[in-house]
Amino acid sequence: MPEPLKTKLEYYGISPWEIEVLYGFLYSRFTVLQEEIENNDEKFVSFLNIDIPLEFNEAFFKWFDFKQWEKVKDVLKEYKRRRGSRNALKIKINFAGNPKIIFTIDVVDRQWFNNAIEKMDFVIELLPHHLDPKKLPTGVREINYKFDVELIRWKLDIAKSKDKEFTFKEDVWKEIQKEIN
Repeated sequence: MPEPLKTKLEYYGISPWEIEVLYGFLYSRFTVLQEEIENNDEKFVSFLNIDIPLEFNEAFFKWFDFKQWEKVKDVLKEYKRRRGSRNALKIKINFAGNPKIIFTIDVVDRQWFNNAIEKMDFVIELLPHHLDPKKLPTGVREINYKFDVELIRWKLDIAKSKDKEFTFKEDVWKEIQKEIN
């Protein structure tokens, strides 16, 4: 019998009840590990990091069950609603794979936050274009998406290789030059 897939929740500023609700939806498919961590970003009252041990693709949504995914999204939107309109909640959802796909949701306005949660699924349609080896920097291991409230869509933000970081500007990847002190 194969070992069950493990997902990890790291969080601060989220009540045990809120975590329990999310845990319940994830537990149907994963062994859930949880760790309450120290506040590591003073801009946010609450933070949730979800590691999903599967690739971000249509197969994931079929396996996880689309209705179940909708419930997870509803829980995340409820977290934001309970915290009001200030910059109170940051969520990172990390999907395994090569490259690893990461979504960072730190939108202040609740309507845009909800919109970001809802539109995450649509990035699947863009992945073949975004992951085109001719366009990606060599050796990229991780791609980060951020929701742009002005364009009302998810945008490529940062790509990381073993020893370099790149930012996506003007439709091309540009290496981020690290300052040497």
